[in-house]
Amino acid sequence: MRNRLVIGTRKSALALWQSEFIKAQLEAAFPGLSVELKHVITTGDKNQNSSAPIPLIGGKGLFTAELEECLVKREIDLAVHSLKDLPTQLAPQFAIGAIPARSYVEDVVVSRTGCYIADLPQGACVGTSSVRRSSQILRMRPDLKIRIIRGNVDTRLRKLRAEGGEYDAIVLARAGLSRLGLDTEVTQILRDEEMLPAPGQGALGIECRADDTELLEMLQKLHDSDSAAEVTAERIFLQRLGAGCNTPVAARAKVTGEEKTLSFEGRCLSPDGTRVIEVSGVAPVAEALKLGERMAQDVMNQGFSEIAAAFA
Repeated sequence: MRNRLVIGTRKSALALWQSEFIKAQLEAAFPGLSVELKHVITTGDKNQNSSAPIPLIGGKGLFTAELEECLVKREIDLAVHSLKDLPTQLAPQFAIGAIPARSYVEDVVVSRTGCYIADLPQGACVGTSSVRRSSQILRMRPDLKIRIIRGNVDTRLRKLRAEGGEYDAIVLARAGLSRLGLDTEVTQILRDEEMLPAPGQGALGIECRADDTELLEMLQKLHDSDSAAEVTAERIFLQRLGAGCNTPVAARAKVTGEEKTLSFEGRCLSPDGTRVIEVSGVAPVAEALKLGERMAQDVMNQGFSEIAAAFA
């Protein structure tokens, strides 16, 4: 059994929290194991102040490509990602070694004046860099103005609070705020009927080399099968639709009951939120992959290609 591992991590507060969390879990599971962190600067980190949409800068690989380079060079043994940032298809040399128990899945509103989305003034400005979020916001409130906001959690909160700032509210993932101890910043927790989350939101994915069998076995100590089933259905739904971060595709799967039933809700929207395709289904947990595929086919049958064409 190895006595030393190196985790590659970005330097943002959230990335460091996630890596420290996995470091602590590994060291608790394997007494005598020493886990070190190696800081890696990604393309996403270099473009924190860009006003360009994420798809134009680098898409899903924006925060992961350099970490994967370090894995190839064997400078690190594993990388901890927010699973929603990880492409649904990895190169053959990489594997998701474990998905720990999932955190909060919802999106939340943080507003300057404590207003819910429904109570924001006419024409108020909401900041987000996600087309999934912006489409669902406009579905609720077509009068609102959407403005791109980039940066880590602290940066976005600072931009919101800036005197004379351009944002009346911003939308963030609840899990990130909670992990950083910023729960008191939350103005409104958005319900599923208001805003479905991104596939994989609230979950962490531990990436390693696919041929590192010893580490893959070790990581099973951190793996949560229910969370894995949920995100498997969500991510295959996204993959089968051929969608990425430039297409507003939302999904949430939940494991419920003693018999471990997996329920699924999916939503795809036009850019302005006026056209919506919604699907739902239920299956045994063991059929998570099939459920996600079936839901994707239901969306395709309802004309998803016309929505996707608007983002081409």
